Amino acid sequence: MDNFRKYGDPPFRIAVVHGGPGGAGEVAPVARELSSEYGVLEPLQTAVSVNGQVEELKAVLEKEAELPVVLIGHSWGAWLSLILAVKHPALVKKLILVGSGPFEEKYAAEISRARLDRMDKETVPDAYDPIEGKPEPIDYKGDIFNSVWKEAEELRSSGKLLEFVKDIKCPVVAIHGDYDPHPAEGVQKPLSAILKDFRFILLDHCGHKPWIEKDAREKFFELIRNELS
Repeated sequence: MDNFRKYGDPPFRIAVVHGGPGGAGEVAPVARELSSEYGVLEPLQTAVSVNGQVEELKAVLEKEAELPVVLIGHSWGAWLSLILAVKHPALVKKLILVGSGPFEEKYAAEISRARLDRMDKETVPDAYDPIEGKPEPIDYKGDIFNSVWKEAEELRSSGKLLEFVKDIKCPVVAIHGDYDPHPAEGVQKPLSAILKDFRFILLDHCGHKPWIEKDAREKFFELIRNELS
């Protein structure tokens, strides 16, 4: 079975990269929304190591995309896209990070704290005011999460992730919800300090997945389209 999906017509110059790790299908709504104007790839990561996922993503892009591509990486997919762009810079034209995890360990504890504080709310802890309806089916793989995330957390806690990311050469744009439990300053401050071509955009009334938010969805896709044009 192919470890990617295609949306729209070729050429495929955009790829949306899911989070998790192991959350295949999570960003399908983003790909579908953009496919009326662009050819979009949705790689589905199946490898059980960070480097394995990097090489898997590289193989899909080299086989299916018109290079270099714009990578739209969500959550863990933001980190994965950054790592790929450092290791294989010729593949990537621009990076758009959506709801990225924080890049320094000192911010990580805020994620669990924010979610615990919201447990008594009617909505899910990661969303502000989600659109009603059936959620996108996600082919979640716990074994992938447990293996890859353990390795990714060690990269962050050791400082190696941020040290690695400083070698990014392409433009980087981060889009983040003000209600995302992943603290915005844990993305904005570290990346602003080390990247020459970096912009940070904070969306109001927006949780971890901007495309499901009633108030932020339209603005989110407007921002994405501006970055792609």
